[in-house]
Amino acid sequence: MEPQGLDRTAILGILLMSLILGLWMIQTAPSPEEVEAQRATADSVAAVQAAADSLAEAAPAPEEAEALGVPTAPADSAFVAAESQPERFVTVLTDRYEATFSTHGGTPVSFKLRSYDRAGTDEPVELVSDEDGALALGVLPRRGEYLDTRALAFTPVVNGEPFTGDTLRIEEGEGDVRFETPIRGADGGGALRFVYGFHHDSYDVDFRVETPGTDLLSQGGGYELVWDGALPLAEADALGETQQAGAFVSSAGDTESVKLTEAGEAEPLVLTGSIDWVAVKTKFFIAALIPQGTTEGARLTGAQVGEADVPDGFSQDYSARLEMPRLGAGEAAAYTLYLGPLELRRLSDYGLYDTVDFGAWVGWMIRPIAQFVVAPAFAFLSTFIPSYGLVIIVFALIIKLLLWPLTAVSYRNAAKMRELQPQLTAVKEKYGEDPQKQQEAMMRVYKEAGVNPLGGCLPMLLQYPLLIALWRFFQSTLVLRGESFLWAADLSAPDPVLPLPFTIPFVGDYLAGFTMLMAASMVISMQLSMSSSSGMGGAQQKVLMYMMPLVFFLFFNRFPSGLSLYYLAFNLFSIVQQRLVNKQVHEAHERGETPEIDKAAAVAEKAAGTNGKRARRPGRRGLTSQVVSKNGQSRSKKGKK
Repeated sequence: MEPQGLDRTAILGILLMSLILGLWMIQTAPSPEEVEAQRATADSVAAVQAAADSLAEAAPAPEEAEALGVPTAPADSAFVAAESQPERFVTVLTDRYEATFSTHGGTPVSFKLRSYDRAGTDEPVELVSDEDGALALGVLPRRGEYLDTRALAFTPVVNGEPFTGDTLRIEEGEGDVRFETPIRGADGGGALRFVYGFHHDSYDVDFRVETPGTDLLSQGGGYELVWDGALPLAEADALGETQQAGAFVSSAGDTESVKLTEAGEAEPLVLTGSIDWVAVKTKFFIAALIPQGTTEGARLTGAQVGEADVPDGFSQDYSARLEMPRLGAGEAAAYTLYLGPLELRRLSDYGLYDTVDFGAWVGWMIRPIAQFVVAPAFAFLSTFIPSYGLVIIVFALIIKLLLWPLTAVSYRNAAKMRELQPQLTAVKEKYGEDPQKQQEAMMRVYKEAGVNPLGGCLPMLLQYPLLIALWRFFQSTLVLRGESFLWAADLSAPDPVLPLPFTIPFVGDYLAGFTMLMAASMVISMQLSMSSSSGMGGAQQKVLMYMMPLVFFLFFNRFPSGLSLYYLAFNLFSIVQQRLVNKQVHEAHERGETPEIDKAAAVAEKAAGTNGKRARRPGRRGLTSQVVSKNGQSRSKKGKK
């Protein structure tokens, strides 16, 4: 039997779908930010610290301060500057994290997740990058300049008493730490108080701002709560991680973000009105501020120095600010801080699911697949399958079984064309110089054989949204992070098995194991699915057979190894199905149970002008001979009568 070839329409469909996949992947990569605006200096630490020059015992009169050009605090209050008190640290230990707070600002200066390590190290993932502390309250009083609470000295209080220790353990239940700074005004003593509430088995932190005896936060235009600083990178692939890092804000269920992929500053994103939450995240971890009351707006900013693929000198900085209304004396404002991993179940509980990057282009289609099909399936399978590598393989089998009826039709069409190989070759030879007549003859054969030329495209088209959803799911969620399978140390990252002494565009400086196997499985699958219905020559068939796997290899080599493992498993199951269908059709044809193939063969022979002159397989009679034989038997029986 001669080599088979793909139907021309199917080939065009494959190429078109591959082009769409490639364009989609390129489109979803964050576009470079090109801005020239300089960073605003209103929030600079220098101005913040200068605001603290108005000390508790020696606050200058407003007129004197204005004459000296010294930033002032409100006229009816005074603060204790951080520089005037020795800095102390209070560490809170729970089952989930180790959080360290500074008395300079009452702010977290470290927040380490105990269950997650930075890729390739034994060091825990850190969520705080700003050495001055990540959380601050900013206020612009009636008189004076912007005041950042990190410039103030706070006293830690536990159970109503000043805390003199350095570690607080929350081994079960809940506990809290209060950080207070005195504010003396015209009406007597007051305080600004930050209350942090901890839960021993949760990543959320209750946060409350209280103003007993002071109207500091009822002055001016209200106050703002700030998360300052990008989260430190925790993955081996800094470039891939920064593409998903950024600052995020949600308003009325609509999520917007500020992201940077090259050196420069992002245009600030400013929203007004009700805000659901603001957050700063990396690929797998997030710090979110969720207000429990009304808000007046939000502001996101970002800046980057250097390039992510050049570690020396590279840094990112993001800030997320909640603009809050005035808070009167004796009032309180409550927030929830979620500081932890991007676990989908937890994100749903806090309304943070939209921070997971499932792609902007056609996200309306991809997100539901990832959220309501892939995520629940993986969660269910992982409850009784110990290895996520096996979970991926079983998931691929389930998808193959669901698509079995559609792919079976496609493979049956290809198998019919295999059986018509000699006749189709004759048609091709006769009309080799007249493509139009060749195509017309082919279509007549297809019609008699009951073959849909586009039938092979539909199953592939149905797989593409799922494949894209899996690609985004594996890259953006935590389930595969650190999960190993065979030689792959991390299914959420590539699995290099062959380092290269040079870098290939799109591929990198290595070859990934599962990606190479996936490409090889594609070659085998294409060999099995080829049919002679195409008018292409053998050289063109070989180009297609190797070009498609090469294109997929270029795309997949730097993708998570879990995705290549899925596609490899799916291809292997497809190969098994193809061989089964080919065998069934061939045996049925040998038994004379495929009249549509016989009719199509007769049409092809007529079009080629052979009219049955081509040799048939031993033991297999054509449609014409069967009819003659039956007529002869009928006449013989009549004669006997």
